Amino acid sequence: MNRPSLSIAGVGVLFVIGGALSMLRAQQPAPDLVLSNGKIITVDERFTIAQAVAIRGDRIVAVGTNQEISQLGGTNTRRIDLRGRSVTPGLIDNHMHLLRAGTTWLKELRFDGVETRKHAIEMVRAAAKAVGPGEWVYNIGGWATAQFTDDKRPFTREELDQIAPDNPVALQESYYQVFLNSKALQMFGIEANAPDPRDFVKGSIVRDAAGKPTGVIKGDIAATRPVAARMPKVPADQLEASSQAMVNDMNRAGLTTFGVPGCNADVLEIFQKWKAQGHLNVRTFCIGGAGGGTPEQVERALPQIAQMKLFQGDSYIDNIYFGESVYGPLHDPMFALKSNPKPEDLVQWRRVATAVAKAGLPLHVHAELHDTIDAFLDQIEAINREYPIRNLRWTLAHMNQVNEPQIERMKKLGMYVALHPWGVINAGIMHEGFGDGAYDMPPLGMIQASGIMWGLGTDGSAANQYLPFTTLSFAVTGKVGGTRVIRQTISREDALIAHTRKNAFFVFQEDNLGAIQPGKLADLVVLDRDYLTVPADQIKDIKPVMTMVGGKIVYDAAASTPATK
Repeated sequence: MNRPSLSIAGVGVLFVIGGALSMLRAQQPAPDLVLSNGKIITVDERFTIAQAVAIRGDRIVAVGTNQEISQLGGTNTRRIDLRGRSVTPGLIDNHMHLLRAGTTWLKELRFDGVETRKHAIEMVRAAAKAVGPGEWVYNIGGWATAQFTDDKRPFTREELDQIAPDNPVALQESYYQVFLNSKALQMFGIEANAPDPRDFVKGSIVRDAAGKPTGVIKGDIAATRPVAARMPKVPADQLEASSQAMVNDMNRAGLTTFGVPGCNADVLEIFQKWKAQGHLNVRTFCIGGAGGGTPEQVERALPQIAQMKLFQGDSYIDNIYFGESVYGPLHDPMFALKSNPKPEDLVQWRRVATAVAKAGLPLHVHAELHDTIDAFLDQIEAINREYPIRNLRWTLAHMNQVNEPQIERMKKLGMYVALHPWGVINAGIMHEGFGDGAYDMPPLGMIQASGIMWGLGTDGSAANQYLPFTTLSFAVTGKVGGTRVIRQTISREDALIAHTRKNAFFVFQEDNLGAIQPGKLADLVVLDRDYLTVPADQIKDIKPVMTMVGGKIVYDAAASTPATK
C-alpha cells in the first residue's frame, strides 16, 4: 500500500525547550500564526498539555509555553490570544455517510443535539412556516425519542396535523420508524381499509383496530426506505449550496476529517472542485467497493477487486478501504435482534474477502451481531492462513454486540475495531429489543481494557446523530437524554483519544492528523469550556468557538452567521 507518510522527525521537534528555541528560530522562517495563552490538549502519546502552538502554512511547527512560542513570531505573524480556552485536535469521525447527506441537507429538519421534545415541535412548526403550504417538512433519521429529556413519547398523526396542518410531515426516527401526518399519508396513498402501496414492506404500515393508518411506519431500514426515497432531494442547482451548508455545520461541530462509506459521486465532484480551488474545509477518506448481493454479482466483482487502486489521493480526498459491505445478505440490519448467517452466503462472503486479502487491500466491514461477528472471524481466520491480513488494517465496524473472546480473536489476527455506538440516540429502541443486554452495547470498558486499536465514529447521519461531543458524552457518562443506558464507560481522555489520534490511524493519516504536534497538519478546535475539567454531564454542551483545517480558520463563532441547523 502506498500509504501517505510523513516523518515527524524531519520537520520539527516535539516541544520547543531551552536551546532548541534559538536553533529553531535560526533554521526556520517565522510562523504564520501563533495561538497562545490557552490549554493545548495535544493528545500526543503522553497526553501533554501545553500553552501555545505555532503554525506555518498548513502544519504545526512548534508547541510549548507562551514564552517559548511567542518568541518564534515575526513581524508578519498573526497572533491569537486564546484567553485560557482549551484546544483539541480536529475531531475525526471514522465512519459517517457524509456525502450522501449533502443531497438533502438544506431541506432536512435536523434534530441532532435537540434535547427536548418541546424544542423539536417548535422546529417543525417553524419549518412549516418557512417552506410554505404544501411543501414537505421532513428528516431522514439522525435522532430518536430517547434523546429527549422532557418527554420521550413518539409523535402522533393528530399531533403533527395540529403542528403543521398545511404541510406533509415525515419525521424518521433513526432507521426504526417514521411519524407521518395526514397530508403525508395522503401523499403516499396510504388509506383506511385499503391495500398498502406496493413499495411498502408488508406489515410496516401501522393501523388501528378499525384499519385506519396511525401515521407510523415501523420496522427497519427496509420499512423506512420507501418514505426516505420519496423525500425531495435538493435540486441539482442547489447541491453545491446544500453541501456547503453541511460542511459548515460539520466545522461548527468541530469535525474536520471523515471516513466516508459510499462517497456520493455528485457531492464528491463538488468536493474535488473545492479542493482544486483551495476551499475544501473537511478531509474525506472514502470507503468503497462491494461484492454485491448475489453469486453472479460476486463473480463480476472479483476481477474488479484485483484491479482496485487505493491511496492515489492526498490528505484532503482519498480512497482508503474496501467496504462497507462485503456481501449484501450478510449485512446486519439495524435493530435486528439476532442473525443466522447461512453457509451458502458465507461462501460468497469468503470469495470476496479472499480477493480483498489477495490484492493486499484494507477492509472495513459492517458487523454488528454476535453470530455475524463470529461467522466473519471464522472466514477471516481461514483466509489469513492463505493470505495473511496482518498490517492490512482489516477492521470490523459498528460492533455494538462484540464480546471479549471475539476481541481476542481479532487481536491475534491483527484486526481493529471502528466502534459506532448506536445507543447515543437509539438507546430506548435497543433496550426495548435487547433488554438488559443493551447495557453492554457497546462494551466500551472491555474494548478499552483489551488493548485493541479502536476508534469512535457515529455511522451518521441517518442511523445516528453527528455531533462529536454528544458521542464523547455518551462514552464518558453512559447517558442519553439524562438516563443511564450503558454500564461500561471510559475516561474522558480515552474517549478523546479514540475520536482523534486513534481515528487518524483509521483513515491512514496517523503521521498527519490526530494530535497537536510539530510536523502534523494544523487541524484543531478551540472550545468554549475545558473538556478535561467540565462536569461530565456538561460534555455534551461543549461548543467549538473556532475550528481550523490545515492552518485555515474554517469556523469562527465570533464572525459566523447563525447555524444552518
